[in-house]
Amino acid sequence: MTVAERQTRFRVEGMDCASCAAKIDRAVRRIPDVADVNVSVVAGTMTVKHGDTVDLDALARKVGSLGYKAAPIAPAAAKAGAVGETDHRDHAHGPGCSHDHGAHDHKHGQKDHHDHEENARIDANRTAPKKTPDALEGMHGHDHGPQDGPWWSTSKARLTIACAIALAVAFGIGQLYPQTQPWGFIVAMAVGLIPIARRALSGAMNGSPFSIETLMTVAAVGAVIIDAAEEAAVVVVLFLIGELLEGIATGRARASIRALATLMPRTALLERDGTTQSVPADSLTVDSLVLVRPGDRVPADGIVESGESAVDEAPVTGESVPKRKEVGDKVFAGTVNQEGVLRVRVTAAAADNTISRIIALVEEAQESKAPTERFIDRFSRYYTPGVMVVAALIAILPPLIGGAEWNTWIYRGLAVLLIGCPCALVISTPAAIAAALSAGARRGLLMKGGAVLENLGKVDRVAFDKTGTLTEGKPKVTDIIGVAHDEKEVLRLAAALEGGSSHPLAVAILARAATDNVPVGSATAAGAVGGKGVVGTVDGIELFLASPRAAAEKVTLDDTLSARIAALNDDGKTVSVLLAGSEIAGLIAMRDEPREDAKEGIAALEKLGIDAVMLTGDNTRTANAIAASLGMEAQAELMPQDKQRIVGEMRASGKFVAKVGDGINDAPALAAADIGIAMGSGTDVALETADAAVLHGRVKDVANMVALSRATMRNIFQNITISLGLKAVFLVTTVLGVTGLWPAILADTGATVLVTANAMRLLAWKGIRET
Repeated sequence: MTVAERQTRFRVEGMDCASCAAKIDRAVRRIPDVADVNVSVVAGTMTVKHGDTVDLDALARKVGSLGYKAAPIAPAAAKAGAVGETDHRDHAHGPGCSHDHGAHDHKHGQKDHHDHEENARIDANRTAPKKTPDALEGMHGHDHGPQDGPWWSTSKARLTIACAIALAVAFGIGQLYPQTQPWGFIVAMAVGLIPIARRALSGAMNGSPFSIETLMTVAAVGAVIIDAAEEAAVVVVLFLIGELLEGIATGRARASIRALATLMPRTALLERDGTTQSVPADSLTVDSLVLVRPGDRVPADGIVESGESAVDEAPVTGESVPKRKEVGDKVFAGTVNQEGVLRVRVTAAAADNTISRIIALVEEAQESKAPTERFIDRFSRYYTPGVMVVAALIAILPPLIGGAEWNTWIYRGLAVLLIGCPCALVISTPAAIAAALSAGARRGLLMKGGAVLENLGKVDRVAFDKTGTLTEGKPKVTDIIGVAHDEKEVLRLAAALEGGSSHPLAVAILARAATDNVPVGSATAAGAVGGKGVVGTVDGIELFLASPRAAAEKVTLDDTLSARIAALNDDGKTVSVLLAGSEIAGLIAMRDEPREDAKEGIAALEKLGIDAVMLTGDNTRTANAIAASLGMEAQAELMPQDKQRIVGEMRASGKFVAKVGDGINDAPALAAADIGIAMGSGTDVALETADAAVLHGRVKDVANMVALSRATMRNIFQNITISLGLKAVFLVTTVLGVTGLWPAILADTGATVLVTANAMRLLAWKGIRET
């Protein structure tokens, strides 16, 4: 096994800014046999790729020496981390096929749907590790601990309060006993500065000599030397307050996605041996049968076995209107049953339900840096040493060259040192991206990393698959035409003939009969006629439900009926002819209908300036009919390699292409596109195969993804402008002598808090507004 093949994820407590992540990153990279490190401030995690010789306990202690706490996440959860990093280009699903409604070949008793049961096991307990004693707890500038309790209970808050009280006491004593100055302020400053200095020293020893702690320590000690102890103490207190505010804001982002976990009920009503009993929800196993009463939260992903109700899916999908659920419909863990009692068959254990997988994938996505973030990280490596050089030149050159006063220019140099802290600049991008990933996940939009989120905003053409993407993926009866019998009788006979079949067309007929409350009898001597249809006897009448071509072999179809069939075919519908004995009882037309929001979704893309095209393996007539109803162009009768070629040609013409498919038969085209988007309802295939996934099957969510990306990039631009703009203003005023040390630190921490707060606005993103 090579170095890069082993991977361990750690939960890290105490991080609240990009500077924290950078120090941990550099320290861990210095450990022998460590190949790569990825630290996420917002997720509070660290992923380390390493060889067999690495001692994980020693690695955790190395992080602990910097003043943080690190503990490995359980191996099952770490393994699940691979899901978020899987690239769809590594999946070879083979060619799939679109639904062909031309031949009506029934396979009785054979189920055509195959469930994908290769679920990645995700540890349900993805929370921070249990607290362990740490000699450095509360003894450094960035340690605020986990944000599980109120902010004032954290060690960082206690340090800030202690330093502020020491400053107030020093000020009071100084008023009463002036001779105690400046020692009172030096002691007050030391309360806060000693932990900061220890962090600076530890960081320098582990590869991070130019940290914010280093800048603060140099500035505060320098201020004491030039007899500005009172101002130095104020600067330390303001620094700690700013860091505390920054930690609270970061904690909000960290909690935003984990708040999904609180949607899960603690208990469930399990049906067993004819009785119900209350059991822990996380103990449910696949195929368990649970009872969900009105007002209860659904305890697990499952399928409705019996009952009918309205279910509020807003906590998981963001939809404000409850959805009707009946037998055979999927329900998601954490949604709220509103009306009737539902009996639900569990399809995923607690560790594998939709909410658990969303939390896991978003945490791992937050560890993946966007191109802008990587650029700023590289920039900051040179920026901070550069600031120290500039500050030194400001402090030294005017007195040396121009004979200016040393104390004045050293003071200004120290202020420039504080102004130059890169915290606001470095946090500007990851804070916005983390907030956007969380906001998207709460609406069922999963993007696997900052790079995907950033690139989605560049999309100017979207290529859609048809079946299961623009359409529901299952045919519905659209027309029933009576000839020798009325419509209700035609439906009754056809449903009786199809009873017990799992063929998609049979399921559509039986579903229409249930909707129209048509009683369904049973047929005798039922059987399939290969490539033609199905036969049987109902009420003593010999029936044959067949394709028009097969029916024409037994009876004559007059010109009027043939024209009617042709018109239905032109609308992309599959027509079956029901023969009762030697006469034509009637016609039944079916079509895989577009999703309810498909037309609205395509229109939303057009408003964003994005072209949409349908690429399908279905016949040209059906494809053109569906495409025309949605207001888009179509290319039909394509093999998977054809779709791949067409997507490649679009990119070659200068388009930035997103391919949307079901994640199975569209793998080649997904790989060929700039962005691959899987359309699925929380299935493993949808989560694993593409760069992004629309979990809840809404076509409009593709436009929402693009809109969220563009909103995020605007937010990042605003953040960079704020951080650099404030620095530029205070740099000029400091050199001119207008502002000093404490305004300088306010400029730095103020910019950091402003940038973080601006990024947090993305947490309230609700998607494209309804028109």
